Amino acid sequence: MSENTKPLARVTETSQIAISYSMRLMDETEIDKTEVDELFEFKIGDGSLIPNLESLLIGLEEGTSAKFFVPPEDGFGYPDPANIYDLDKTEFPDDMTLKVGDVVGFDTPTGDQIPGTVVALHDDKIKVDFNHPLAGETFIFETKIEKIS
Repeated sequence: MSENTKPLARVTETSQIAISYSMRLMDETEIDKTEVDELFEFKIGDGSLIPNLESLLIGLEEGTSAKFFVPPEDGFGYPDPANIYDLDKTEFPDDMTLKVGDVVGFDTPTGDQIPGTVVALHDDKIKVDFNHPLAGETFIFETKIEKIS
């Protein structure tokens, strides 16, 4: 290395970074991605990206492209049967028409909103799955470290 050449920046546990990325299921179904000329900017550890994905970025140099196969235990976990509830139909607005597969937002006691997927409809109950929609899925995470601040 010459005196005028400095090493490329590497992602650390405290880096502010900008990445381009794509996430897709093993069957190539697209989950999420940055658009052309769009970057996802965040600080490692700020909660913008799941911690196990952040850990994959640690040590990568600016300009590096990488492809990772992320199993459920490192991604969105496994489905938990305890996260599936039978809710009374009366808890839903009368004018709300639901079908299996619909994702509905539910308010928590703390004021946050969490999604639930309708998995079954009965006469007086609606079965809702509050597991992450990608729970149990292995997915592909491809990224390029565009900028490290």
